[in-house]
Amino acid sequence: MKPTHIEHIGIAVKSLDEAIPFYEKVLGLTCYAIEEVKDQKVKTAFFMVGQTKIELLESTDPEGPIGKFIEKKGQGIHHIAFAQEDVGEALNQAEENGVQLIDKSPRKGAEGLDIGFLHPKSTFGVLMEFCGDPSANS
Repeated sequence: MKPTHIEHIGIAVKSLDEAIPFYEKVLGLTCYAIEEVKDQKVKTAFFMVGQTKIELLESTDPEGPIGKFIEKKGQGIHHIAFAQEDVGEALNQAEENGVQLIDKSPRKGAEGLDIGFLHPKSTFGVLMEFCGDPSANS
């Protein structure tokens, strides 16, 4: 299954309150949404750059995935997300091609999208996410 475009780039930050002004004042972008995804222990902020989103990720729990990432690696690029028409099918095809999955099936992410992650051990060190609109397949 071929991605339709880069859906977003996820960037781990210690504080949305500190990071958002940089993106707005220095880059001239507008934060159009802030959302907490409780099961992922993260608060997100979104910006559009052309067709691609920038997703800032602030941990709401030091033991959550973003909290652990920042503790280990510091702030910075966390993942790249590829838009897929069918996230479940894309995950299946990746696994059939020998890719180690973090998510065996889609789960809910920010903005109501279905998401699934590929393990960076199988993707040359880059955490990759497939995401798609679940209503597009209804």
